[in-house]
Amino acid sequence: MCGIVGYVGRQAAAPLLLQGLARLEYRGYDSAGVALLDGSGFCVYKEAGRLSVLAARMNGGEGLPQTVGIGHTRWATHGAPTARNAHPHLSDNGHWAVVHNGIIENEAVLRRTLREAGVVLRSDTDSELIAQLLQREDDGDVPSTLRRVTAQLEGSFALGVLYTAQPERVYAVRCQSPLVIGVADEGVFLASDIPAVLPYTQRCVMLQDGDVACLTAEGYTVYGADGEPLQRPLQETAWEAEQAERGAYAHFMLKEIHEQPEAVAATLLPHLQEGRVTPEVLPLTAAQAVALKRVVLVGCGSAYHAGMVGAQVMERLARVPCVAEVASEYRYRQPVTDGDTLVVCISQSGETADTLAALREAKRLGARVMAVANVEGSTLAAESEAVLLTRAGPEIAVATTKAYAAQLAALYLLAVRLGVMRGTVTPAEEQRLTAELRRLPSLIRGLLKTAPQMHALAKRLPPLTDAYFIGRGIDHAAALEASLKLKEISYIHSEAYAAGELKHGTISLMESGTFVAALACDKALLTKTLANVREVRARGAWVLLLTAETVEEAADEVLTIPAAEPLFQASLSIVPLQLLGYYTALERGCDIDHPRNLAKSVTVE
Repeated sequence: MCGIVGYVGRQAAAPLLLQGLARLEYRGYDSAGVALLDGSGFCVYKEAGRLSVLAARMNGGEGLPQTVGIGHTRWATHGAPTARNAHPHLSDNGHWAVVHNGIIENEAVLRRTLREAGVVLRSDTDSELIAQLLQREDDGDVPSTLRRVTAQLEGSFALGVLYTAQPERVYAVRCQSPLVIGVADEGVFLASDIPAVLPYTQRCVMLQDGDVACLTAEGYTVYGADGEPLQRPLQETAWEAEQAERGAYAHFMLKEIHEQPEAVAATLLPHLQEGRVTPEVLPLTAAQAVALKRVVLVGCGSAYHAGMVGAQVMERLARVPCVAEVASEYRYRQPVTDGDTLVVCISQSGETADTLAALREAKRLGARVMAVANVEGSTLAAESEAVLLTRAGPEIAVATTKAYAAQLAALYLLAVRLGVMRGTVTPAEEQRLTAELRRLPSLIRGLLKTAPQMHALAKRLPPLTDAYFIGRGIDHAAALEASLKLKEISYIHSEAYAAGELKHGTISLMESGTFVAALACDKALLTKTLANVREVRARGAWVLLLTAETVEEAADEVLTIPAAEPLFQASLSIVPLQLLGYYTALERGCDIDHPRNLAKSVTVE
């Protein structure tokens, strides 16, 4: 949520800041702004709405010579999305400029204190308070001033800061909200996420909680809580700049749907050797694996849906109780856990606030914790005992596709490996399952050929105000993700149900023209699901059926997907339904890559 960029170097900052903000648009925003600094002070531009409005006002940065600046895209939490509330915010004396991601939870107390001190606040945001506090605490030593101010803040925050007395420096602070430093030949960059700096460098520093950093044209220095310099080494990211470009595709989402075979292969293949899943997938001893009494998979949104699939696969293969938990609920319900529980936290960014909170609660309770994440240097990866990396590359569209596919692949690896370690998966069965895993990328690639069929279907569906997705077992878990894809980008109300629950209320909503997508990819449950399809069709529903079996006259539209290992079918059935969601949104004229009110990386609760 929100995006921060900063630059200090030898080139004009404005075009670089605007380009960096454009590469962070996927994070979601409703206003944008830039502050440029030189010896004469700040030059500030702020606009509500799309970044293009700000870029037009600034003429793309042309003719602005300043070589130091910070920029921001805001997703409103305090105050309406207006130019007045957009970042950067200036201190009352004009000496400080601040951009802020996160939420200051003691905002009301700080606001009252500043007003009582006579400070005139010009916005409704919690972020402006930081600029005013910097003015109050200013002693000329910027790292020291920043530490004193941040000690007064409760909540999560990442800050980019400029100070007129030091016009050749950009300062940064991280507390539970991601920040990256990128070191390039033309200068040093600050950003909320790696894609913003990829066109200029692959050399990055992932700041850690409590870090205060000073960026200059020559390099960077990171200070700890005691004010002493810390070693935060440069890391070479494997992500390429081209991965964050749309190329010939109309939208990032469509591009990323088509990148799923590569994302799944990159996640699976390094861990499949000679018919086995490599041991580093799950760094437990055999005794620890056997002693496990419970596995909990924790995530938000699509990561939670991946966990729901993974829980069923893991329970069947490893024969250990396994559940998926919504991260935002996990720590508040006083979970019962101990050292014989494995908690696996799933997050594309590795910075999801609720998932991090769940991880910390699980650690406090003594559970074994590991992460499934797409960013190697992320907070989730750093705070876990072990991490299984997904190799999806940067994902730009707000609606996840390839990252979800890679998460499923990672969870399959975990399930097979845990089953082997617990003795519930035989060597012969491991050989068979790994062979099936190797097939997944090519099977997914084949399903991408359903794009014309899904586009045609999106054009001839009855007018939709509601949609329902049903399935049993793993198909139900997959249906939840398919429903989410449709609703978040097309704005059509959509729900997913376990098919057996229809008669417990939901069937009352079925009428002529109601759209139902039925997933029936598990042969063992096919007959039961087809019975549910007949029930909704008898009440006028228009049904799309996805199945790996041959059925006749079972639905208005039948899409046959390849037969594969039933435990892994969720990786296949989702592909045409992602395409259906995409093309439905396209036909409705929706902003597919930037759906309203949504943000890619949810770094606040």
